[in-house]
Amino acid sequence: MESNFNPDQYKNKFMMAPMVKIGTLPARILAIRYGADLVYTEEIIDWKLLKSKRIVNDALKTVDFVDEAEGIVAFRTCAEERSKVIIQIGTADPDRALKVALLVQDDVAGIDINMGCPKDFSLKGGMGAALLKQPEKIKGCGVSAIAIHGRTKDERPQHSNRNNFLKAVAEKLTIPVIANGGSKEIERFKDIQKFRELTGCSSVMLARASEWNPSIFSSTGKEDLETVIQNYLKLAVEYDNPFPVTKYNIQNMLRDLQETPKGKIFLASNLMEDLCELWELDDFYKNFQKRVSVLQEKQWEDNHRSATSAMRGEVPEAKRSKLDSSGSEKEIVIPGCAFVRGHYPEVDKLPKSIVLVWYKTNGLGKNPIYTTESCDKKFRSIVCIGEQVFRTDVWEKNKRYAEQGAALAFLKYMKLS
Repeated sequence: MESNFNPDQYKNKFMMAPMVKIGTLPARILAIRYGADLVYTEEIIDWKLLKSKRIVNDALKTVDFVDEAEGIVAFRTCAEERSKVIIQIGTADPDRALKVALLVQDDVAGIDINMGCPKDFSLKGGMGAALLKQPEKIKGCGVSAIAIHGRTKDERPQHSNRNNFLKAVAEKLTIPVIANGGSKEIERFKDIQKFRELTGCSSVMLARASEWNPSIFSSTGKEDLETVIQNYLKLAVEYDNPFPVTKYNIQNMLRDLQETPKGKIFLASNLMEDLCELWELDDFYKNFQKRVSVLQEKQWEDNHRSATSAMRGEVPEAKRSKLDSSGSEKEIVIPGCAFVRGHYPEVDKLPKSIVLVWYKTNGLGKNPIYTTESCDKKFRSIVCIGEQVFRTDVWEKNKRYAEQGAALAFLKYMKLS
């Protein structure tokens, strides 16, 4: 069910359905570029978003909702999809759902509540299809449209889609009804319209058909799969998509082709570079990394003078957090500096690596000193540079990430990151 959206914008639309590990930013953008009118995120659990902080990622030109405790990106979006992306929330609590909606409302086109997932994880948490047995929680509330899958909770893709049920619902409701579950009947673009007419619904949502080949949305016909994969890979690189998720998406595009010689090489791949080389995008990958490096180097040069001045004692008053009895600055705490590994594809660009180079360049010694504390299997570090101590207030999942977080706090303070 979607809210905060004009119902007329759900009429005669073709959409990419929410799919686990499929509906990340690169796949959504690719579907849009092939002609999808709307795209859904994968289901994101409400509390994951509520733990997240909204961060503008200038390097990738994205908006990231970062789970600082886990150091992962819960949701990433960009300007290109702003008017077309629907975020799907997994929730069993109206108050949490409202808080999530308020958190993301400026970055999405609509909010969707998952009320159909039959998986045990959702059901045990009172989410997904479990909500169908709690009408007091879900009736009313300004729903703009409803998407319905034509199978019951216990049925699977091998079962026929109940198109007649979809048609019956569409005839009863005054709000737009979106038909889902017809991928077996859809092999080309014109089949989408046929499915819409057959079900009598306002619009069509595609899951597996768009998963196998997102160019299904193209009115000029499906594109060659090799080209589709290349286009997807470019977006995966540009948006720093996690390698396992990228590989999973391509695996679902290849399907039976995984048994070919190229498919077997693909299955043995372990790095994004491997995938790019296999699809002749190694130069694209290297050039992209080089452009990112140039931006980072420029930022380094722009801030080097101010950083050096700061270490000489020219520290902005607003940044001081703790003073010892003599009035000198001792510990500096930078809030919210969570280390997100995916933001640093190159080892020499990790926060600790940058701090080490800065430390040696400024003649402060061989290595900065890191000290780590732990509590309830969470870790937090400090880094000593000169007579100052830097840390963040974020607890990380391991010592390595904690040290990176401390280094990041120093870089943020010095305006080097």
